[in-house]
Amino acid sequence: MKKATITMKKSASGATEAKSGDSPSRLIDARIKELGDWRGEMLARVRTLIRQAEPEVVEEWKWRGVPVWEHAGIICTGETYKSVVKMTFAKGASLEDPSRLFNSSLEGNTRRAIDFHEGDKIDEKALKALIRAAAALNNSARAKKSKSA
Repeated sequence: MKKATITMKKSASGATEAKSGDSPSRLIDARIKELGDWRGEMLARVRTLIRQAEPEVVEEWKWRGVPVWEHAGIICTGETYKSVVKMTFAKGASLEDPSRLFNSSLEGNTRRAIDFHEGDKIDEKALKALIRAAAALNNSARAKKSKSA
């Protein structure tokens, strides 16, 4: 089943608007290009690491312009702000984080996030392990649901 998608365009005021048409992957490409600074580079790097860690990941575009990566459920989002690129794991509180990558949204019962600032180095090995663990958690939750159904 194909999901509805949207495209981005610049309005006269310079704000990004959406209209139906493009794939989520193209929208993420456009967001990276639109940022045009370290945030775009960081989002692109995070995206590459997600794809390397979980080759079957599905890219989505939700909540008025948030890149989302899914595999048997949401793995994480990639939000961009003025001074941070935030990678939020939907079930981060349930994941082991031996490398202590999570540095934001630590008080919640469900989500956990990693805030990347300009100049930050990514522990690629640890981040990929976290992404794989999130996908595995989604798979195990889906398997439990199908057994009980």
